[in-house]
Amino acid sequence: MRESHQVHPLRAELAATLRLAGPLALANMLQMAVFAIDVIFVARLGQEALAASSLAVAIVAVLMMGLNGVTGAVAPLIAAEVGRRRNSVREVRRSTRMALWLAVGLGLGAVAISFFGEWIMLATGQEPRIAAISGHFIQVLSLALVPMAIANVLRTFVSALGRPFFATLITALAIGVNALGNYALVFGNLGMPALGLTGSALASTITACVTVLAYALAIGTDRQLRRFHVFGRWWRPEWSRLRQMLALGLPISATLIAEGGLFSGAAFLMGRVGEAELAAHTVALQIAAFAFQVPFGIGQAATIRVGYHYGAGDRAAIGRAGWAAIAIGLAFVGVSALAMLLFPRLFISAYIDVDAPVNAGLVALAMQYLFVAAVFQLTDGVQAIVAGALRGIQDTRVPAIIAIVGYWAAGFATSVVLGLFTPLEGTGVWIGLAVGLTVAAILLLARWHWRERFRLVPETAPSPHAAPIIHAAIA
Repeated sequence: MRESHQVHPLRAELAATLRLAGPLALANMLQMAVFAIDVIFVARLGQEALAASSLAVAIVAVLMMGLNGVTGAVAPLIAAEVGRRRNSVREVRRSTRMALWLAVGLGLGAVAISFFGEWIMLATGQEPRIAAISGHFIQVLSLALVPMAIANVLRTFVSALGRPFFATLITALAIGVNALGNYALVFGNLGMPALGLTGSALASTITACVTVLAYALAIGTDRQLRRFHVFGRWWRPEWSRLRQMLALGLPISATLIAEGGLFSGAAFLMGRVGEAELAAHTVALQIAAFAFQVPFGIGQAATIRVGYHYGAGDRAAIGRAGWAAIAIGLAFVGVSALAMLLFPRLFISAYIDVDAPVNAGLVALAMQYLFVAAVFQLTDGVQAIVAGALRGIQDTRVPAIIAIVGYWAAGFATSVVLGLFTPLEGTGVWIGLAVGLTVAAILLLARWHWRERFRLVPETAPSPHAAPIIHAAIA
């Protein structure tokens, strides 16, 4: 669908980004609701179970981020291919096929790593009983890694080709499946055995498998998506495409692991501070992560929108797409930060009973951490969106270095010093998170601002045949 010539280009870009980012952000928030269901059910098992599961999820989350980083390179590749030429069926199919190969191959490697979960926890100084419970939990939960990686590839495929609403609908389905699975397997309802933590892990695995089947069904029944035949000749290798995806994806993976590792590392620091601090950290982080899903979705949309224009060789449109996404993100994070500052107990009450005397200490700690989270909402949102825009122009190596320096040299180091060697303890750990995100946001924003000076954008004029394809892809 051609955009009206009477509409200002920036306004048109804002509208296009919102059309794409809306369903993606909603799908991300629904995905967090899937994870929140696990926390809500596990929290009813007691503080020990919640602490053990949070450590396991911290490891699985880092592994999943690594997988999503490598396979997520399919997003800028598909976007650039669609923007570059009118008929891109073969190129899109090859990219998606190689992403699925990586999802399975690397996913199996991640499963193998998960079996060392208890050893990792003991090596980081966690309490032995918590480490033992968590180690078993992570082994069962690791079964979900491969289907989750496959689902991420298929989600990227449908979104980049103008069907992001499928991601929203399928994630909504996953909420119901996960809730039913937890209800039946954690406490032994519906004639199923009461498996406790193991039941929650099995529910997550079942949910991931159902999600993959739902995406396959959506792709097979949608007229536009079906013509790409992404499951056809799945055994046929495309080695050059695989190498290209690894070249782009490994730095993205390093970036996501650096960020995920920062928060997972914070969980391990909290485990050393105390069990109550770790439980409060888990609740506060769930709330902050839920709010983050909107700027994260905007960043995903920025990758696709910038990628379209990058493939078409339109330098001006590349800039508009990136800045439009940043503007939309800033508007949202301002609102979310204000909500966290004004209504912290309301958000915390979604996870625990804030009026129960036994939870008084946990609630007080969670409110302290949530205050810091509200403060760093701005920089967290900016760094996610700018990183997405840079991926759209296939710039991933330097951003990976920026992430490692910002998150770890600045952020985690601050968390260690303030959390373990000052009276701030848990609050000090969260201040470190804020420092890391802020440093990364400043450096990434500078790189995006000077993208032409760094020669990150094409110097050729845009193709006159590409624009209709770019806009049709999100119509």
